[in-house]
Amino acid sequence: MDPPFNEIYKNLLFKQITNTEKNVPQIPFSFSVTAVVEEVELPVIDVSHLIDGAEKEREKCKEEIARASRDWGFFQVINHGISMDVLEKMRQEQIRVFREPFDKKSKSERFSAGTYRWGTPSATCLRQLSWSEAFHVPMTDISDNKDFTTLSSAMEKFASESEALAYTLAAVLAEKSGRNSNFFKEKCVRNTCYLRMNRYPPCPKPSEVYGLMPHTDSDFLTILYQDQVGGLQLIKDNKWIAVKPNPRALIINIGDLFQAWSNGMYKSVEHRVMTNPTVERFSTAYFLCPSYDAVIECSGEQP
Repeated sequence: MDPPFNEIYKNLLFKQITNTEKNVPQIPFSFSVTAVVEEVELPVIDVSHLIDGAEKEREKCKEEIARASRDWGFFQVINHGISMDVLEKMRQEQIRVFREPFDKKSKSERFSAGTYRWGTPSATCLRQLSWSEAFHVPMTDISDNKDFTTLSSAMEKFASESEALAYTLAAVLAEKSGRNSNFFKEKCVRNTCYLRMNRYPPCPKPSEVYGLMPHTDSDFLTILYQDQVGGLQLIKDNKWIAVKPNPRALIINIGDLFQAWSNGMYKSVEHRVMTNPTVERFSTAYFLCPSYDAVIECSGEQP
Protein backbone atom coordinates (compact mmCIF):
# COMPACT_ATOMS: atom_id res chain seq x y z
CA MET A 1 0.00 0.00 0.00
CA ASP A 2 2.67 2.55 1.01
CA PRO A 3 5.11 4.05 -1.48
CA PRO A 4 8.75 2.98 -0.95
CA PHE A 5 9.45 5.65 1.67
CA ASN A 6 11.75 3.42 3.71
CA GLU A 7 14.06 2.74 0.77
CA ILE A 8 14.29 6.46 -0.01
CA TYR A 9 14.79 7.32 3.64
CA LYS A 10 17.58 4.77 4.05
CA ASN A 11 19.39 6.03 0.96
CA LEU A 12 19.24 9.63 2.16
CA LEU A 13 20.28 8.61 5.67
CA PHE A 14 23.29 6.75 4.31
CA LYS A 15 24.19 9.70 2.09
CA GLN A 16 23.95 12.10 5.02
CA ILE A 17 26.16 9.92 7.22
CA THR A 18 28.69 9.58 4.38
CA ASN A 19 28.78 13.35 3.84
CA THR A 20 29.30 13.86 7.57
CA GLU A 21 32.28 11.50 7.55
CA LYS A 22 33.73 13.41 4.59
CA ASN A 23 33.09 16.77 6.33
CA VAL A 24 30.78 17.92 3.55
CA PRO A 25 28.90 21.09 4.67
CA GLN A 26 25.19 20.39 5.05
CA ILE A 27 22.04 21.21 6.95
CA PRO A 28 22.38 19.93 10.54
CA PHE A 29 21.13 16.35 10.87
CA SER A 30 18.86 17.17 13.82
CA PHE A 31 16.94 20.16 12.55
CA SER A 32 14.15 19.67 15.10
CA VAL A 33 11.17 20.20 12.83
CA THR A 34 8.91 19.44 15.79
CA ALA A 35 9.88 22.56 17.75
CA VAL A 36 6.65 24.59 17.91
CA VAL A 37 5.73 27.46 20.18
CA GLU A 38 2.08 26.53 20.71
CA GLU A 39 -1.06 24.98 19.32
CA VAL A 40 -3.73 27.52 18.41
CA GLU A 41 -7.22 27.59 16.97
CA LEU A 42 -7.45 29.68 13.83
CA PRO A 43 -10.10 32.42 13.63
CA VAL A 44 -13.51 30.74 13.29
CA ILE A 45 -16.09 32.47 11.10
CA ASP A 46 -19.75 31.52 10.76
CA VAL A 47 -20.32 32.16 7.06
CA SER A 48 -24.05 31.38 7.22
CA HIS A 49 -24.42 35.06 8.14
CA LEU A 50 -23.50 35.94 4.55
CA ILE A 51 -26.76 34.38 3.41
CA ASP A 52 -29.13 34.32 6.37
CA GLY A 53 -27.95 37.28 8.42
CA ALA A 54 -29.30 40.80 8.59
CA GLU A 55 -27.29 43.50 6.84
CA LYS A 56 -25.31 44.30 9.98
CA GLU A 57 -24.42 40.62 10.50
CA ARG A 58 -23.41 40.23 6.85
CA GLU A 59 -21.08 43.19 7.01
CA LYS A 60 -19.57 41.97 10.28
CA CYS A 61 -18.97 38.56 8.72
CA LYS A 62 -17.33 40.11 5.65
CA GLU A 63 -15.02 42.17 7.85
CA GLU A 64 -14.07 39.08 9.87
CA ILE A 65 -13.13 37.27 6.66
CA ALA A 66 -11.06 40.21 5.43
CA ARG A 67 -9.36 40.73 8.81
CA ALA A 68 -8.38 37.07 9.13
CA SER A 69 -7.01 37.12 5.57
CA ARG A 70 -4.94 40.23 6.36
CA ASP A 71 -3.69 39.15 9.79
CA TRP A 72 -3.40 35.38 9.44
CA GLY A 73 -3.74 34.36 5.81
CA PHE A 74 -5.65 31.40 7.26
CA PHE A 75 -9.06 31.02 8.89
CA GLN A 76 -11.77 28.46 9.53
CA VAL A 77 -15.38 28.54 8.37
CA ILE A 78 -18.36 26.83 9.98
CA ASN A 79 -21.94 26.51 8.70
CA HIS A 80 -20.32 26.64 5.28
CA GLY A 81 -23.04 24.80 3.37
CA ILE A 82 -21.10 21.60 2.63
CA SER A 83 -22.89 18.77 4.41
CA MET A 84 -21.13 16.28 6.65
CA ASP A 85 -22.49 13.55 4.39
CA VAL A 86 -20.58 14.97 1.40
CA LEU A 87 -17.42 15.39 3.49
CA GLU A 88 -17.64 11.91 4.99
CA LYS A 89 -18.23 10.29 1.59
CA MET A 90 -15.18 12.14 0.28
CA ARG A 91 -13.09 10.86 3.17
CA GLN A 92 -14.28 7.26 2.75
CA GLU A 93 -13.58 7.20 -0.97
CA GLN A 94 -10.20 8.83 -0.44
CA ILE A 95 -9.20 6.19 2.10
CA ARG A 96 -10.35 3.44 -0.25
CA VAL A 97 -8.28 4.65 -3.20
CA PHE A 98 -5.15 5.12 -1.06
CA ARG A 99 -5.54 1.56 0.28
CA GLU A 100 -4.78 0.18 -3.16
CA PRO A 101 -1.35 -1.38 -3.79
CA PHE A 102 1.36 1.12 -4.67
CA ASP A 103 1.90 -0.33 -8.14
CA LYS A 104 -1.80 0.06 -8.96
CA LYS A 105 -1.98 3.63 -7.65
CA SER A 106 1.18 4.78 -9.36
CA LYS A 107 0.15 3.33 -12.74
CA SER A 108 -3.53 4.14 -12.56
CA GLU A 109 -5.17 5.55 -15.69
CA ARG A 110 -8.29 6.78 -13.88
CA PHE A 111 -6.82 10.31 -13.98
CA SER A 112 -4.45 12.08 -16.36
CA ALA A 113 -0.73 11.33 -16.33
CA GLY A 114 1.23 12.74 -13.41
CA THR A 115 -1.79 12.99 -11.12
CA TYR A 116 -0.46 10.52 -8.53
CA ARG A 117 2.53 11.84 -6.61
CA TRP A 118 4.53 10.70 -3.62
CA GLY A 119 7.56 11.83 -1.65
CA THR A 120 10.06 14.20 -3.20
CA PRO A 121 11.89 12.53 -6.11
CA SER A 122 14.45 15.35 -6.28
CA ALA A 123 15.32 15.24 -2.56
CA THR A 124 19.05 15.19 -1.80
CA CYS A 125 18.75 15.30 1.99
CA LEU A 126 16.23 14.30 4.63
CA ARG A 127 14.94 17.81 5.10
CA GLN A 128 13.77 17.90 1.48
CA LEU A 129 11.73 14.70 1.76
CA SER A 130 7.93 14.89 2.07
CA TRP A 131 6.52 11.76 3.72
CA SER A 132 3.20 11.78 1.89
CA GLU A 133 1.33 10.70 -1.22
CA ALA A 134 -1.36 12.51 -3.17
CA PHE A 135 -3.69 12.57 -6.15
CA HIS A 136 -3.52 16.09 -7.62
CA VAL A 137 -6.54 15.97 -9.90
CA PRO A 138 -7.58 18.53 -12.54
CA MET A 139 -11.27 19.28 -12.26
CA THR A 140 -11.70 18.22 -15.89
CA ASP A 141 -10.65 14.67 -14.93
CA ILE A 142 -13.39 14.26 -12.36
CA SER A 143 -16.40 14.29 -14.65
CA ASP A 144 -14.57 12.07 -17.17
CA ASN A 145 -13.70 9.38 -14.59
CA LYS A 146 -15.35 6.07 -15.51
CA ASP A 147 -13.35 3.56 -13.44
CA PHE A 148 -14.56 4.38 -9.92
CA THR A 149 -18.05 5.83 -10.03
CA THR A 150 -18.37 6.18 -6.26
CA LEU A 151 -15.05 8.05 -6.15
CA SER A 152 -16.07 10.25 -9.08
CA SER A 153 -19.39 11.04 -7.46
CA ALA A 154 -17.80 11.94 -4.11
CA MET A 155 -15.18 14.12 -5.78
CA GLU A 156 -17.74 15.86 -7.98
CA LYS A 157 -19.99 16.76 -5.04
CA PHE A 158 -17.10 17.94 -2.86
CA ALA A 159 -15.57 19.96 -5.70
CA SER A 160 -18.85 21.58 -6.77
CA GLU A 161 -19.75 22.68 -3.26
CA SER A 162 -16.19 23.81 -2.54
CA GLU A 163 -16.24 25.82 -5.77
CA ALA A 164 -19.41 27.63 -4.69
CA LEU A 165 -17.92 28.41 -1.27
CA ALA A 166 -14.66 29.60 -2.86
CA TYR A 167 -16.53 31.99 -5.17
CA THR A 168 -18.46 33.39 -2.20
CA LEU A 169 -15.36 33.97 -0.08
CA ALA A 170 -13.32 35.36 -2.97
CA ALA A 171 -16.10 37.81 -3.84
CA VAL A 172 -16.17 39.04 -0.23
CA LEU A 173 -12.41 39.54 -0.22
CA ALA A 174 -12.54 41.34 -3.55
CA GLU A 175 -15.28 43.65 -2.28
CA LYS A 176 -13.41 44.45 0.94
CA SER A 177 -10.30 45.34 -1.06
CA GLY A 178 -12.23 47.58 -3.44
CA ARG A 179 -11.91 45.25 -6.43
CA ASN A 180 -14.39 43.71 -8.86
CA SER A 181 -16.26 40.98 -6.96
CA ASN A 182 -17.25 39.24 -10.23
CA PHE A 183 -13.61 38.71 -11.24
CA PHE A 184 -13.38 35.18 -9.88
CA LYS A 185 -16.52 33.77 -11.50
CA GLU A 186 -15.36 35.28 -14.77
CA LYS A 187 -11.68 34.32 -14.61
CA CYS A 188 -11.45 31.22 -12.37
CA VAL A 189 -13.10 28.58 -14.52
CA ARG A 190 -13.59 24.97 -13.53
CA ASN A 191 -11.21 23.42 -16.05
CA THR A 192 -8.16 25.14 -14.49
CA CYS A 193 -9.01 24.36 -10.84
CA TYR A 194 -7.79 21.31 -8.93
CA LEU A 195 -8.74 18.84 -6.22
CA ARG A 196 -5.96 17.22 -4.20
CA MET A 197 -6.36 14.14 -2.01
CA ASN A 198 -3.53 13.73 0.51
CA ARG A 199 -2.39 10.85 2.70
CA TYR A 200 0.39 11.11 5.29
CA PRO A 201 1.48 7.61 6.37
CA PRO A 202 2.98 7.01 9.82
CA CYS A 203 6.64 8.01 9.80
CA PRO A 204 9.33 6.28 11.91
CA LYS A 205 11.37 9.49 12.16
CA PRO A 206 8.86 12.32 12.69
CA SER A 207 11.48 14.68 14.10
CA GLU A 208 13.56 14.49 10.93
CA VAL A 209 11.13 14.32 8.01
CA TYR A 210 8.23 16.55 6.97
CA GLY A 211 4.87 15.25 5.87
CA LEU A 212 4.82 18.16 3.43
CA MET A 213 7.68 20.62 3.16
CA PRO A 214 7.18 24.32 4.01
CA HIS A 215 5.51 26.14 1.12
CA THR A 216 2.88 28.65 0.10
CA ASP A 217 -0.01 27.85 -2.22
CA SER A 218 0.28 29.34 -5.70
CA ASP A 219 -3.47 29.65 -6.32
CA PHE A 220 -6.00 32.31 -5.30
CA LEU A 221 -7.73 30.42 -2.51
CA THR A 222 -7.53 26.95 -0.94
CA ILE A 223 -10.29 25.11 0.90
CA LEU A 224 -9.07 22.25 3.08
CA TYR A 225 -11.01 19.42 4.68
CA GLN A 226 -8.83 17.52 7.13
CA ASP A 227 -9.28 14.78 9.71
CA GLN A 228 -8.61 15.27 13.43
CA VAL A 229 -5.08 13.86 13.55
CA GLY A 230 -3.44 17.28 13.31
CA GLY A 231 -0.09 18.17 11.82
CA LEU A 232 -0.79 21.37 9.89
CA GLN A 233 1.46 24.24 10.99
CA LEU A 234 1.89 27.80 9.75
CA ILE A 235 3.99 30.89 10.30
CA LYS A 236 2.50 33.57 12.54
CA ASP A 237 4.58 36.48 13.87
CA ASN A 238 7.73 34.79 12.53
CA LYS A 239 7.10 31.61 14.52
CA TRP A 240 5.77 28.19 13.63
CA ILE A 241 2.46 27.40 15.31
CA ALA A 242 0.38 24.21 15.19
CA VAL A 243 -3.22 24.41 14.01
CA LYS A 244 -5.70 22.76 16.36
CA PRO A 245 -8.17 20.64 14.33
CA ASN A 246 -11.82 21.65 14.49
CA PRO A 247 -14.27 18.89 13.45
CA ARG A 248 -16.93 21.46 12.46
CA ALA A 249 -14.76 23.61 10.27
CA LEU A 250 -13.09 23.82 6.89
CA ILE A 251 -9.75 25.62 6.68
CA ILE A 252 -9.34 28.47 4.18
CA ASN A 253 -6.01 29.95 3.18
CA ILE A 254 -4.91 32.74 0.87
CA GLY A 255 -2.69 31.83 -2.08
CA ASP A 256 0.13 33.71 -3.78
CA LEU A 257 -2.10 35.01 -6.58
CA PHE A 258 -4.56 36.55 -4.14
CA GLN A 259 -1.73 38.25 -2.28
CA ALA A 260 -0.47 39.69 -5.57
CA TRP A 261 -3.95 40.64 -6.83
CA SER A 262 -4.74 42.41 -3.53
CA ASN A 263 -1.39 44.23 -3.64
CA GLY A 264 -0.31 42.52 -0.43
CA MET A 265 -3.47 43.29 1.53
CA TYR A 266 -4.17 39.57 2.03
CA LYS A 267 -1.33 37.28 3.08
CA SER A 268 -0.18 34.05 1.50
CA VAL A 269 1.42 32.37 4.50
CA GLU A 270 4.07 29.65 4.57
CA HIS A 271 2.76 26.39 6.01
CA ARG A 272 3.81 22.76 6.34
CA VAL A 273 2.55 19.37 7.52
CA MET A 274 4.30 17.36 10.21
CA THR A 275 4.45 13.57 10.31
CA ASN A 276 3.04 11.32 13.00
CA PRO A 277 4.88 8.19 14.23
CA THR A 278 1.78 6.01 14.66
CA VAL A 279 -1.27 7.50 12.92
CA GLU A 280 -1.93 8.23 9.25
CA ARG A 281 -3.52 11.55 8.28
CA PHE A 282 -5.90 12.38 5.43
CA SER A 283 -6.96 15.68 3.91
CA THR A 284 -8.63 16.95 0.73
CA ALA A 285 -7.99 20.38 -0.76
CA TYR A 286 -9.77 22.41 -3.42
CA PHE A 287 -7.67 25.02 -5.27
CA LEU A 288 -9.31 28.06 -6.88
CA CYS A 289 -7.10 28.90 -9.88
CA PRO A 290 -7.39 31.36 -12.77
CA SER A 291 -7.93 30.46 -16.41
CA TYR A 292 -4.77 30.29 -18.48
CA ASP A 293 -5.48 33.55 -20.28
CA ALA A 294 -6.48 35.53 -17.17
CA VAL A 295 -4.45 38.67 -16.52
CA ILE A 296 -3.58 39.06 -12.83
CA GLU A 297 -3.04 42.74 -12.00
CA CYS A 298 -2.61 44.19 -8.53
CA SER A 299 -4.51 47.32 -7.56
CA GLY A 300 -2.75 50.66 -7.58
CA GLU A 301 -3.39 51.27 -3.89
CA GLN A 302 -1.08 50.25 -1.09
CA PRO A 303 -2.59 47.98 1.62
